[in-house]
Parts: sequence; C-alpha cells; structure tokens
Amino acid sequence: MGTLRADEISNIIRERIEQYNREVKIVNTGTVLQVGDGIARIYGLDEVMAGELVEFEEGTVGIALNLESKNVGVVLMGDGLKIKERSSVKATGRIAQIPVSEAYLGRVINALALPIDGRGPIPASESRLIESPAPGIISRRSVYEPLQTGLIAIDAMIPIGRGQRELIIGDRQTGKTAVATDTILNQKGQNVICIYVAIGQKASSVAQVVTTFQDTGAMEYTIVVAEMADSPATLQYLAPYTGAALAEYFMYRERHTLIIYDDLSKQAQAYRQMSLLLRRPPVVKLIQEMFFTCTHAFWNELLN
Repeated sequence: MGTLRADEISNIIRERIEQYNREVKIVNTGTVLQVGDGIARIYGLDEVMAGELVEFEEGTVGIALNLESKNVGVVLMGDGLKIKERSSVKATGRIAQIPVSEAYLGRVINALALPIDGRGPIPASESRLIESPAPGIISRRSVYEPLQTGLIAIDAMIPIGRGQRELIIGDRQTGKTAVATDTILNQKGQNVICIYVAIGQKASSVAQVVTTFQDTGAMEYTIVVAEMADSPATLQYLAPYTGAALAEYFMYRERHTLIIYDDLSKQAQAYRQMSLLLRRPPVVKLIQEMFFTCTHAFWNELLN
C-alpha cells in the first residue's frame, strides 16, 4: 500500500483551493401570508419592483402589483391551488414577457403565449415585454392609407385608416363580433397580420370564430389569443397586452397589423375584480360610468 508524501498532499490541497469557486447569489425572498381568489399576500420581497414576476415554491408565477409597507399584493398567473401559506416566494428580477416569432401565425394561444389548439409547442427565439413603451409622436406617420373592412357602409361613410383606433359599441347580439371577424376575413391578400383577442368569451363562441377563420383560410395570417370566461381574472387582464406585444413584433418588422379586442369591457371587469381583491381604487368602474353617462347625454342632446 503506497503512502502520500507531505509535498504531494500539499500540492493536492493547493489545487483544490485554486479550483474552488465560491459563487454568492443574492435572492430576494418572501413568505406567503394569505392566498385565495387569484391573489396572494406576501411578507418580505423588500426590493421587488412593480410589475416584477415572482415565483412561488411550487412553481406558480405571479406579478407584483401592490407594493405596500407591510406586504406585497401579487396576482397569480394560474389557479394557485397548490400554494400553501408560509411557503417561500422569490423575486425573479424580470418583468412579464412572452415569446414571439413568425411561427405564431395560424395558432390559438392563451395570455401566456402558450398554445391551446393541441398542435404542439411553438418555436420562438425572441421574447418581448408585454407592456413596452409606445413609440413617440415624432416617429409616427400620419394616417394616410385606408384599411378596407369589406363593409360598404363603414368604408364609404366612416372609413378606417391604417394606424387608427376604432371603437365598436352597441347592445348585446347586435353584430359587433361579426363586424370584427368580417374585417379580418377581408384582409386576405392585403399583406396584413391580424390578431384576434377574445377576452372572457364562451369557449363555444371562440371555437366558432376559429372554425370560420379556418374554413376561409384566414388563419394563415391570423393569431387568436383567447382567455375564456372561466379563466382567472389575471389572465383575462393580461390577454390584450399579449395581443399587443405580438402585434408590435410584426409592426417593428414593417408589417401591417390589425388587432381586434373582443371585448375590452371584460378586461375592465377583470381589472375591477383584481383591484377590489387588492383593496385598490377600482378607477375603471368610474371611467366606464363617466363614459356611458356622457354618451347617453350626447345622444339625448342630438335627439332633442
């Protein structure tokens, strides 16, 4: 049996010391105080940013929305049924973002940009923040090119231009969705990328719209972002941001895009629900009441 000499032992120890790499990683953590109704109250997370993603011990991801003196209000991006009180939470240092690529064309996804059409994963090599700064007024071009909806009454009397926003308002079952879907169908061959965002709709209604797009070949240039009526309020709130992020991806590649929200009142209701659970002022309700009150007064003045 051989023995090691003293100089060999010292050399081995020296090599081990030189190879030792002590990596110090600082993690901002907290503890779950309360969880329920898609909301979690977290103690700690002293350095978390507004809108930052946080990760729970069992894998659920949330967004820090309320930064209070004694706790942090987090909205969950999922059901959160496995989250337990007194479990740990860590800040990720990242703002909510989604993957983007050309491969999303023809697919049906949710607010997290995950496919829900049963056709497998979507390859993507880039990501984009769901809430990025809007282009400055200097960099924008004036509205000079029309967007043909295919509806003679609209195109003749109140034409819509590329780069313009338009509100479709009306009572229930008056054909608002039909106007939006007909506009998408009319973009075939127009080199326009269409994004249809369904917020709080019934699954059967979304399936009917997707079937219409597939039968007419419109899915070749269309992306459908859908959060159904039974989806958490957080995901219904995020769905329009996901659609806008995808549209901006194509816009910055000099592609014309058309994005349709059906409908934004469901997002306002989701935000109100989140605000009440987080004990924030539900300003959206006030804005809605002011808008419809002014609209009602405007029409009464015209009629008189």
